[in-house]
Amino acid sequence: MTFASTAPERDRRRWGALALIVAAQFMVILDIAIVNVALPSIKSDLHFSQASLQWVITAYAILFGGALLLGGRLADLLGRRRLFVAGLAVFVGSSLLSGLAWSESSLIGFRALQGLGGALLAPAALSILMTTFPEGRERNTALGIWGAASGTGGAAGVLLGGLLTSYLNWSWIFFINIPVGALVIGLTPWLLRESRVETAERRFDLAGAASITSGLMLLVYAMTRATQHGWGSNSTIELLAGSALLILVFVLIELRSQAPLLPLRMFRLRTLAAANAAGVVVAAVGFSMFFLLTLYFQQVLHYSPIQTGVAFIAITLSIVVFSNVAQRLVTRFGSRGVLTAGLLVAATSLALLARLPAHGHYFWDVFPALVLGGTGMALSFVPMTIAGLTGVERADAGVASGLINTSRQIGGAVGLAAVSTIATTYTGHYADSHAGITALSGSALTHGFDVTFYVLSALAIVGALIAVIFIEPQRRRPKVEPVGEDAFVAIEEAA
Repeated sequence: MTFASTAPERDRRRWGALALIVAAQFMVILDIAIVNVALPSIKSDLHFSQASLQWVITAYAILFGGALLLGGRLADLLGRRRLFVAGLAVFVGSSLLSGLAWSESSLIGFRALQGLGGALLAPAALSILMTTFPEGRERNTALGIWGAASGTGGAAGVLLGGLLTSYLNWSWIFFINIPVGALVIGLTPWLLRESRVETAERRFDLAGAASITSGLMLLVYAMTRATQHGWGSNSTIELLAGSALLILVFVLIELRSQAPLLPLRMFRLRTLAAANAAGVVVAAVGFSMFFLLTLYFQQVLHYSPIQTGVAFIAITLSIVVFSNVAQRLVTRFGSRGVLTAGLLVAATSLALLARLPAHGHYFWDVFPALVLGGTGMALSFVPMTIAGLTGVERADAGVASGLINTSRQIGGAVGLAAVSTIATTYTGHYADSHAGITALSGSALTHGFDVTFYVLSALAIVGALIAVIFIEPQRRRPKVEPVGEDAFVAIEEAA
């Protein structure tokens, strides 16, 4: 079904839709970082034990990372706009409840619900972008804007979390989502059109959904738990084995399913498979860099939460600027070269950070690496996302979006678990080998961070090798005049 509309009206609607879904994506990414700053206040007010405090983060991460593939396929089958609104409503409602939480268990439960809302919202939003903008220059431009919002959300979360916690209270880190979410929900019927897969017979892969969702949730939990109990502990090994078994069961189910949750034929697209592998690396590097720098600023340089947020402005601005540059470069040269270059720039930034001193100066020792790191992240994230959606059929837009979000989430979880272990281990070794030095001293902490930054730099180089070897070069395609944004199957619902 097609709809008559003039080109200017179509363009206004498309770019208005982009603004809407970018705002929602920024809110989800912001929420991941903003909570970290408020944890000490939450611990004091709700009387959390030290052991249970990490569940404020973990409960969100488990549901978010575990349900992304499910959310993506539901968007394809039930309607992308419908899932976008449903996920946003769950996210906003649970934000309100989190701000009103009265105990440990209530906040942890509401955070888990918030993670579920994010898992429904994020792939639906990206699939709307994919089906709204045709592959090529327009989609690359849209994904450049999307990448800038996603990349800056983490840094903005640190700054905003510090401001809200310092001048109001921790509840406002959740309340801030309510007016933004309500505005986006209110504008959705005017700016977003519904689209979904139209098939003669509608089936849902319940067994596949159950196995992969539980497998991914168990994997995220195992990674989080490994930072506290060690990679070699029996509990960690058992959890990882259980996760691997569930994921293997999922693959076997998908091979036999007539309507698979994740069609394995998608991995025949070499660029898509390589982009998701590179996405794991990009997320591991990006999440870990923010995590380690936050610890360096606060534990070594003794910055306040607000000072820490301000310190990240350098990387935020470079991500915004170079995300726009990245989409232009991808349009001209293809994803492979830009992603490879971005990861090599990120590797250089991490190598510079590996030389941080215990008594560092922000502008001489940190600032250049932050600018370079933001440039590398922008030149990596945008082409990685573009490559991960290249060649995907419209019917699979949601699940492809869920897959690339899952790759990022799993990469972030694996990266944080690994760097926490590496940094703690080498900090302990330094303290043990130097008389009068404790594991909490600036020199010991910095040594652990420096070794870990070297490891991350090597990982970024591995990601660059994946990109240059496996992502296919850009092919010249004949210019085709668009027939309108509704050339795909769409259903206009009465507003």
